[in-house]
Amino acid sequence: QVQLVESGGGLVHAGGSLRLSCAASGRPVNTVGWFRQTPGKEREEREFVASINRDGSTSYADSVKGQFTLSRDNSKNTVFLQMNSLKPEDTAIYFCAAAFVDYALWAREYQYWGQGTQVTVSS
Repeated sequence: QVQLVESGGGLVHAGGSLRLSCAASGRPVNTVGWFRQTPGKEREEREFVASINRDGSTSYADSVKGQFTLSRDNSKNTVFLQMNSLKPEDTAIYFCAAAFVDYALWAREYQYWGQGTQVTVSS
């Protein structure tokens, strides 16, 4: 079993920044990923945002490259998603997820999900 708890969402003006946290507990995992879901989209349509693997390598969606940055604190089993230069189109519920495979990029590869945290960017 793996438990994931996200925090750090909120309301920010366009151009602002937020840092999301994902605190993990339970079994060790291979990959921790972030996905986002906008209104009207189903769970299966969650958009990949970024992921970090056991070896520390990271992957980013093209839409957030250079804008979002992943990091982690192994002592706290926490992964951080630093989001800068936020735009209204970044508005979504952001989910943290855990996978038992390396370099997981698809939602179907992730077995455990957090409850999500709302990010709203006003124009």
